[in-house]
Amino acid sequence: MMRVVVGSKNPTKVEGVRLAFERFFGEVEVIPKSVDSGVPPQPFDYDVVRGAINRAIRAFDDCDFSVGVEAGLFSMENTMTGYMDFQVAVVYDGERFTIGFGPGFEFPPCVVKEALKGKEVGDVMEEITGIDNIGERMGAIHYLTKGVISRVELTRIAVTMALIPWINKELYFG
Repeated sequence: MMRVVVGSKNPTKVEGVRLAFERFFGEVEVIPKSVDSGVPPQPFDYDVVRGAINRAIRAFDDCDFSVGVEAGLFSMENTMTGYMDFQVAVVYDGERFTIGFGPGFEFPPCVVKEALKGKEVGDVMEEITGIDNIGERMGAIHYLTKGVISRVELTRIAVTMALIPWINKELYFG
C-alpha cells in the first residue's frame, strides 16, 4: 500500500490529501506529521509556496510521497483588497517536487487589514464567526461560501493539481 506523509496534523489538510491520492492510487495510508513550515504563521506571496515546499521536504520519512500544504495571501492587482488567498500543495518523492494551487478567493477587507498588521487570517475569522479552530474544522472558505465549499475540498483540489505530473509521468518525466 502506498504511504503518504502529510507535513501537518490539521485534519482538513490530512483528509484533503487522502481524498486526492485515493482518487488516483486507490487505498493509501496517510500519516500526519507535525513539521515546521519555516515561514511566518501568516505567509504572503512566495512564502506560501516556500512553506508548502518546506513542509513536504521535512515530512518525507519512510514513504512513497510526502505532501506539504500551505495557505496564504498573494498580492493581486484589480482585487478589492489587493490580495487573494490560495492553498498551495507540494508533492515530494524524495528527489523532486511538484506544485499545485487550489482555487483563489478574497477575504473580506477587514480580515486582510488585520493580516497586514500581523494577525493570522484564521484568528480574525474566528473572531468574526465565533467558531473556534475554524481552520482545522471546515475552514473560513466554508463560512464564506455559506457551506458550499470546505477546506477539505480546497486541499483536495490543490493536491490534485500537484499530482498531475505524477499521474502523467510519460508527459512530465519522460
